Amino acid sequence: MAPPSEMSRRLTFLFALAAGAAIANLYWAQPLLSFIAGDLRAATATAGWLVTATQVGYAVGVLLLVPLGDVLDRRRFVPVMLLTSAAALLLCALAPSIGVLLLALGVLGVTTISGQVLTPLAGDLAGDAHRGRIVGAVGSGTLTGILASRTISGFVAGAAGWRTTFALAAVAAVLLAVLLYRAIPPLAPRTRMPYPQLIASVGAVVMRERAARWTLILAATGFAAFSLFWTALTFLLSGPPFRYPVAVIGLFGLAGLAGVLSGLHGGRLHDRGWSLPATGAAWVLALGAFVVAAFAGRSVVLIIIVIVMIDVALQTQALLNRARLFALSHEARSRLNTALATGNFIGAAIGSAAATTLWSAGGWTAVTITGMALCCFALTVWALGRRGPLVIRFAVPDGAEPSGRLRAGQVQAR
Repeated sequence: MAPPSEMSRRLTFLFALAAGAAIANLYWAQPLLSFIAGDLRAATATAGWLVTATQVGYAVGVLLLVPLGDVLDRRRFVPVMLLTSAAALLLCALAPSIGVLLLALGVLGVTTISGQVLTPLAGDLAGDAHRGRIVGAVGSGTLTGILASRTISGFVAGAAGWRTTFALAAVAAVLLAVLLYRAIPPLAPRTRMPYPQLIASVGAVVMRERAARWTLILAATGFAAFSLFWTALTFLLSGPPFRYPVAVIGLFGLAGLAGVLSGLHGGRLHDRGWSLPATGAAWVLALGAFVVAAFAGRSVVLIIIVIVMIDVALQTQALLNRARLFALSHEARSRLNTALATGNFIGAAIGSAAATTLWSAGGWTAVTITGMALCCFALTVWALGRRGPLVIRFAVPDGAEPSGRLRAGQVQAR
């Protein structure tokens, strides 16, 4: 493993910036669908598939490319992925038709996975005592990219057209590729195995580690609750009594930037040995947020309070889940991250679909009750697993003495 000094503050910031830029590529088109549909003379319903194409492509990239982080030289792999995504972004900017744009966004989704490679790489370069903080900082960059991308995209498109958004993102990807190639230190691959065996081993690693399976359940539940809330919030704010336009609704996402700070502090909680207690506290906060949300249907102030509570709670538990997974294996962090990202994607998809159905059936009340139920389910999993299945075992080499006290939620194995 590389020494802890290799993950400097400057490199941590660069990783966070690159991870945020990569994940933002999934969301540039989301607030621009009507602009794009009008410019390319396509139906709005057809334009709606643009987001789906990107998300499906991303799921494929996470499953088929992210595991390569365990067997390839990431100093080359990450810049290559960034340059490939830059080419896809340029094709988006030049797309003459909706069909070409759909294809380009699908390719963009497949290739914009560098953030999912950088996060476990940050875990490799960080020392054990600081891994949670470093992973939290990079994860906060990802969250910033998700929340800020819609606002940035809308402003750029309004000033210079939707194609400019993709063109500028392509330039940024090229610059980041150059900077990362120069900044990432040499680091040998963790393992060597044929590609088919590598992909199959993703499931094998999860099946081998009981703590991974329980953690993935918590993580997917968190993303389901997160997606449920944000999808339904759009319906709430666009209808009576608010009737806000899309541009104003997008600004509510900025309140969620409080989750960025929670990611940084959540990493420190992991490093101090409070991972599992903090996870339980985060889910209690999330439950409280949905309770408050049930009474926030006509109050902007309460809605903003709920946004902050939910983002702090769910982003904190997401960071702690990732940090604990990375503690399971030095050799399979990219594959564990693949399993985590896949589970999160499935959870988010279920949350979005549930929000649409619940809104039609029972409106905001049905959504908040379901959110409370998800939180109660997660708290049940946490309570059952905090003294057993969620406890992480880590290896101490033969003849070595453990340094410091054992972290909460971890037990020493020899």
